[in-house]
Amino acid sequence: MPYLAIIMILININYDTLASASLPSQASTISEHISITASHLDYQQYHKNIQNDGSEISTSLSKQQYRSGGGGDETVDVENEIGDDEFQGNSLNRGPYFEVSATKNITAIAGQSAYLNCRVRNLGNKTVSWLRHRDLMLLTVGKETYTPDQRFQSVHNPHANDWSLKILYPQKKDSDIYECQISTVPPVGYSVMLTVVEPTTLILGQPEMYIDTTSTINLTCIVQGLNEPPSYIQWTHNGYEINYDSPRGGVSVITEKSEITTSYLLIQHAKPSDSGKYMCSPSHANSAGILVHVLHSEHPAAIQRADRIQIKLYLLCFTILIYVASSTKSFH
Repeated sequence: MPYLAIIMILININYDTLASASLPSQASTISEHISITASHLDYQQYHKNIQNDGSEISTSLSKQQYRSGGGGDETVDVENEIGDDEFQGNSLNRGPYFEVSATKNITAIAGQSAYLNCRVRNLGNKTVSWLRHRDLMLLTVGKETYTPDQRFQSVHNPHANDWSLKILYPQKKDSDIYECQISTVPPVGYSVMLTVVEPTTLILGQPEMYIDTTSTINLTCIVQGLNEPPSYIQWTHNGYEINYDSPRGGVSVITEKSEITTSYLLIQHAKPSDSGKYMCSPSHANSAGILVHVLHSEHPAAIQRADRIQIKLYLLCFTILIYVASSTKSFH
């Protein structure tokens, strides 16, 4: 029995010795494995945080170091995977908004189609509508006309992101503030002021004028009621544009632009072939016409004198009208 006890003691001592000799290696391996696993988990968690909240990470962290496996001191840089463009895109993603470069004041000519522009960015699944301020009338929703007045139409240009309100045959009563709205909560709007003007064009002496042969035809066209002078005034004779460089010669035009634009058509040495319908057609205004008769007369001086008197009367009346209008404006 004593021998058996001694043998068991010796066996235990050897086992403990062998176990204690192998512990450092095993402990080191286990510790190293735990360190690598923890570092890998930290790295995965870092990427997960980036994906879940990139904007916050990008402002607070640009890189993270973690210890690599192998028990060494080597470090690896983990770069922020959200680039500058992506970060800026996130910060600028503010939903639908208006491009304010479009003009907010529109002047339209009565009877000529008017377009009110509204450019929208980042519309997404929202809807664009137009309404009129005066009576809060809803005019269009998306591409559809909502009001019974079919003169109002929605025109969508997807290339320019533009949702225009088209008004057919506008009248002075259509002058108002119109609002382009996006169906956000609450809605956001962009207002446009529309002014419809009714310019007048007249030719002094109309509807008819009698001229003797060899005399000078002097036609005076007056345009008023526009916010700015017309860009051009076209004269036609019997439906054809007058050519001032034609072989006939002696044809010229003089135009004076201001609040009231005046255009003079001069035709020297009038001939019977110069008879016919003359039209004065300004841009952005209605046209006016006069019928000219070139005659052989036994009393040409009387005809010309009568025409001159008539023209002077028109000019006198027109001057008085302008004076009264300016005086009224000054009084107010």
